[in-house]
Amino acid sequence: MGTRVSPFAEDDIPRRIPRVQDMTLADMPPEVGLFPLSGVLLFPRGRLPLNVFEPRYVALVEDALATNRLLGLIQPRWREEDDEDNAAPPLYGVGTLGRIASFTERADGTYAITLSGVTRFRLLRETTPRRGYRVGRIDASTFAGDLNEIPSEPFDRAHLLESMRRYFHSKGLDARWSLIEQMDDSMLLVTLPMICPFPPAEKQALLDAASLTERVRVLQTLLDMAGPEHEGPPS
Repeated sequence: MGTRVSPFAEDDIPRRIPRVQDMTLADMPPEVGLFPLSGVLLFPRGRLPLNVFEPRYVALVEDALATNRLLGLIQPRWREEDDEDNAAPPLYGVGTLGRIASFTERADGTYAITLSGVTRFRLLRETTPRRGYRVGRIDASTFAGDLNEIPSEPFDRAHLLESMRRYFHSKGLDARWSLIEQMDDSMLLVTLPMICPFPPAEKQALLDAASLTERVRVLQTLLDMAGPEHEGPPS
């Protein structure tokens, strides 16, 4: 019995969804399931591992896998009254569309996933919740540059890294400095804001920065404000 040959060459087989690097504004959904996480950032071109165990967010992952693999990572804006009346907290106005790049389903039905950052979006309004998770109407057009990010203007990389070392030292934290120092400037400006344990409002200021150049300025300011003023170099 002969082997049936596909009429398509391997490179001609159409993809159901485009590769991340091929996505355009036309591929951005007008509505997306929301994953609110405080103090967690995902930038375009960044990668973020997450453990997903709450039933509503397991449902969100399942629905994303069944469609475009996209979900909206966004920070909640906590207020005292939210704790008092057990209400869903309001959300910041800007989040990031993340695409599920890999996932593992565990025996207990929970997931380990890795999100790949696609573009930031503005949350226009929330719509009807779906299967327990929040859903937002979004607009990514403001951040079209995220899909083809313009490099930052030249910056003092050595000063930024030294400030980062001092900040981590003051917090009693460690990092894989040899890997960080090998990153090119663009990846450095994705990675550093994601790993710095800044408070949520300061994290949001980094996400809101209009460009990589502005992100450098905000990051350097936050590091200088938080770091010790007169401490010598970390040992």
